[in-house]
Amino acid sequence: HINSGKRFNSRRRSKTLRQIYRWVQRVNMETKKTSLYQLHQDCNAKFVEFAGYQMPIQYSEGIVEEHKFTRNHSGIFDVSHMGQLFIYGGEDLIKDLEKIFPLDLKNLKLNHSKYSFLMDKDAGIHDDLIITKTNEGFLIILNAACKDNDFKILKELLEDKYKMVLDENRSLIAIQGPKSSEILNDVINGVKDLNFMSGNWFTFENQKVYITRSGYTGEDGFEISIANDFVDQLTRELINKGSKLIGLGARDTLRLEAGLCLYGHDLDKDKTPVEANLKWAISKERISKGDFIGSDIIIKQLNDGVSKIRVGIKPEGRIIAREKTKIFNQSDVHIGEITSGTFGPSVNGPVAMGYVENEFSKKNTKVFLEVRGKKHPASICSLPFYKKSYVKGVN
Repeated sequence: HINSGKRFNSRRRSKTLRQIYRWVQRVNMETKKTSLYQLHQDCNAKFVEFAGYQMPIQYSEGIVEEHKFTRNHSGIFDVSHMGQLFIYGGEDLIKDLEKIFPLDLKNLKLNHSKYSFLMDKDAGIHDDLIITKTNEGFLIILNAACKDNDFKILKELLEDKYKMVLDENRSLIAIQGPKSSEILNDVINGVKDLNFMSGNWFTFENQKVYITRSGYTGEDGFEISIANDFVDQLTRELINKGSKLIGLGARDTLRLEAGLCLYGHDLDKDKTPVEANLKWAISKERISKGDFIGSDIIIKQLNDGVSKIRVGIKPEGRIIAREKTKIFNQSDVHIGEITSGTFGPSVNGPVAMGYVENEFSKKNTKVFLEVRGKKHPASICSLPFYKKSYVKGVN
């Protein structure tokens, strides 16, 4: 509004510009930057504030092209805003963590990973996470917006018995796509021998890096934990080998096509793993014992069912149903809400996930999505929308 109208004189304009400048300075001071920030700038990234960080949402080619390049070749994602929590300890640590997470950690192999949840007593999800058993204890990858609160919760639950480090001195990058194994192995030899959801320590420039064969795109790929001082060099070498930097925009479309949840949207403290249709991630042995936080609710829901459940939703035509779009049944009764929705470049059409009343969750059930005041037809469908391409049984 600076140039609107004669009454907005030069003095007021200068004052407003000074206010905007101070606001921008304050925002820049308050938001964090990853160690790859300068590289993102060099590659003409467009930034957004996400979970307190300045993060690249896309680069010059745009989200759709970045998405397709990852599916067909290899993309690099800066996920250094996420939390890398190292917990050090032995057998007692395993027993104590099993009281928190619904996992069979004692039988988890060394350097293997599992997807899990940090829940409250009502089985509401504080965070979803990846936990990996290492020689020293466990490495837990936490969502960026949750990591500080997760740390406090775990520290209290573990009664300060163990050394816990939420390591800000390490960056985290993910290289994803069918060419990723070949490209990364050219830079760090031996990573191609990893199986899906397994990892190990490797060496880059005489520095220890921890690499797991994992990711959140539905493609084969790796996540690399590396010291901040060396992440720029590693990323540039991967780019020189043919990979490209990819922003958070394409990361979101890739994960949604793969039917994967985004915390704060598809998951939160008002939803349980059973309602989220993620009961596969809960150990059957742990369910039989029922001795983890939230287990009473989980067991009850497994036995009695749930009133709402997460489903895939395929809109007809080209309409995009975004988060909070209301879902109606064929009798025009409100039965649920979209939690994630976008255009899926790999399937060439709109895709969405959301929660509906359980009686309407059967595949091919016809529903209607209210977008801009008009109801549009859609149907309940299976997840994922795009067939996952994880590599298993390499060795």
